[in-house]
Amino acid sequence: MAFLVALSALLSGEAQADTRRYAAFVADANTGEILHSRLADARRYPASLTKMMTLYLLFEAIESGELSLSDTLTVSRIAAGQQPSNLDLDEGDTLTVETAIRALIIKSANDVAVVVAEELGGTERAFAVEMTARARELGLSNTTFRNASGLPNSRQVTTARDMARLTIALRRDFPQYMPYFSERSFTYDGRTYRSHNNLIGRVEGVDGMKTGYIRASGFNIATTAQRGDRRLVAVVMGGPTAAYRDTHAEQLIEAAFRSLDNRQSLIMAARTLTPRLNPIREQDLLATHIASLDLSLPVAQGDGESLPPLRVEMSDDLGPAPGSLREPTLTGLASDWSVQVGAYADEAAARARLETVQAMTDDLAEAALYTPRFETNGRTVFRARFTGVGAESARRICAHLATLEEPCFAVAPGG
Repeated sequence: MAFLVALSALLSGEAQADTRRYAAFVADANTGEILHSRLADARRYPASLTKMMTLYLLFEAIESGELSLSDTLTVSRIAAGQQPSNLDLDEGDTLTVETAIRALIIKSANDVAVVVAEELGGTERAFAVEMTARARELGLSNTTFRNASGLPNSRQVTTARDMARLTIALRRDFPQYMPYFSERSFTYDGRTYRSHNNLIGRVEGVDGMKTGYIRASGFNIATTAQRGDRRLVAVVMGGPTAAYRDTHAEQLIEAAFRSLDNRQSLIMAARTLTPRLNPIREQDLLATHIASLDLSLPVAQGDGESLPPLRVEMSDDLGPAPGSLREPTLTGLASDWSVQVGAYADEAAARARLETVQAMTDDLAEAALYTPRFETNGRTVFRARFTGVGAESARRICAHLATLEEPCFAVAPGG
């Protein structure tokens, strides 16, 4: 609740008033957990965030072998006539696919968007149909594209949530092209163009994606940021100015990372305070679970967090004839300690385990074998225990077995 109040306080009166354009969405890019959402499903104009989908289809064409980074694209008359922002291309000019990628990301060139659309779709209109179809496949259910650039079109709409999904899909599906989104500038035909994404280098961990602006949309940004193993995606739409948009996105990112850090601290604290499941009870639960699977072969169940290591072995093999087994002694005194080395769905398996372990240490030579039965959830489980040992002997035996990576728990009288 405090996190949501803090985020609400970040919104200026100007942005709150302009709800026709404003939207924001922040999520954990690894888990999909939503960290902040405001008007995230309201229809908005994507502006040049549209070019992320143009790039997605271009990356797919490269990966399929339809194009390569070094292939040359030719500028048509229609492409050359596109409004700024552009590279001021003329009909007949050429540029490589790799240059087109940089021009779309860094310069947000509308003429280059049409060049790519015509290369892949024949016409920009046909390409926009492909963009929309691919958007649906990616889960962008509230997005419709009418052009490849994001130039004004009343029927080209999206949502902040959909743009976050597209941002995540780009990074997930084409990680090899992500360095392009971190570049601050590129040079074409003797001119150097600088990125509109001012958060790169300004906000810790920000490494992409795309900005956009038309009058109807306001100032938009979809961006990603990583700190340690945490990655966020943040979308802000409808900023009244580029500076406001950037500052607001930075505030949302910082607030989200603080929220994740605080949450992790609480989780760590809870783990230190929560008692671990009693190891004997833990073994019993594991044995019951494995028994319910009705397995016909021995199965090992490991627990990498427990010390000593925990392993439950199940088997339907009855082993040697009963006459060759030492009969268990069931008369351990209440004052005796016990050593438990397993829990099994089959009593013969428990006995066989006891004989195997008994040979591992001389301290168990005189101990009695004990396989007490108990019922849980309609299942019978047999504990494999040695009885008739003292407290110090029990601890010493378990310490030795632990060095052999064998499960062992010292059980106090009555346990």
